Amino acid sequence: MTFDQQWIEYDYNPFILFSSSGKVVSLNSEAQFLLGSVNAKSIYELATTYANESFGFKTTFLDLEYGRYRFFGITVGYETEKRIGIRLYQMPSYKFSKPKENAELVNIYNLIDLCISSNSINNDVEFIRDFDPTLPELRLQTDSFIKMVNKIIQAMYANKSIYFRIYFRVGEHVRFEGVKYSLFSLEIKAKEFNLKMRSEIEALAAENNFFIEFKEGRVGINIPILSD
Repeated sequence: MTFDQQWIEYDYNPFILFSSSGKVVSLNSEAQFLLGSVNAKSIYELATTYANESFGFKTTFLDLEYGRYRFFGITVGYETEKRIGIRLYQMPSYKFSKPKENAELVNIYNLIDLCISSNSINNDVEFIRDFDPTLPELRLQTDSFIKMVNKIIQAMYANKSIYFRIYFRVGEHVRFEGVKYSLFSLEIKAKEFNLKMRSEIEALAAENNFFIEFKEGRVGINIPILSD
């Protein structure tokens, strides 16, 4: 691998080269993670949509979101009709570091049940659970996690029901010090969400190293699975 190729391979921004039929010809390491959140066809269609009308390169600034990935722009380039490349510029929104020393090895299901129980007192909201039972115990700062989940539930008090889902993010990982860690998501969903509490929830997430997503009455928390 040449020095130039290594720059592309280890770039923080995903790069994918497609054939004229939409087949992936090559991609860098970050793009491999991205394709765990979105299919290659969607990225190919994005590239052809924003490509220059004639041969050459074109940069476009736009907001894109694929799972935990968020982008603020793309560059699309092609010199022949046989191949087209796209580079997506990633927002530096997911900052990961290992938990502090006070992180505990916990059962995530028990923590969610604790949050639900405490918020069920004098409350008629129905709490619906849909959990993947295969998650192992993992290390979390328990107090911070419970505080954030409680805030999300409180922002949904106006609803008749609140839906909880825990699941693996298949094919997605986060890297830290050369090690890949699998991710899981806690999704909390309801018809209405008190937007006045969003900034407070985002601050808690940033402070405690959780990546959080808001979308149409749904709040998703993506957490690396650390068991050691």
